[in-house]
Amino acid sequence: MSLRYRTGSNSAGTVIAVVADIMAVILGLWILMYLLDANRANELVRFVHGAADWLAGWSRDLFTFDAAWARVVAGYGLAAVVYLFVGHAIANRMHRH
Repeated sequence: MSLRYRTGSNSAGTVIAVVADIMAVILGLWILMYLLDANRANELVRFVHGAADWLAGWSRDLFTFDAAWARVVAGYGLAAVVYLFVGHAIANRMHRH
């Protein structure tokens, strides 16, 4: 039973880490698209922007830099870093048990 529990925890920890990575990739992709002035009429760009807005809803307008690019990098970048840190911390904690 102990081995079964450990395997389940490792799988759950791996899933949490992968989800955190995907969230950070979406946020990083939006930052890159913004900085490269991607076509906002494109469906992929609109999808990534919408997903990134949802993921960074708590941080996207947190900073008030004068330059728009700095606000995007700081707001969405902070969300990406937090998701990576928290997701991997939880996953590592689960892997240790």
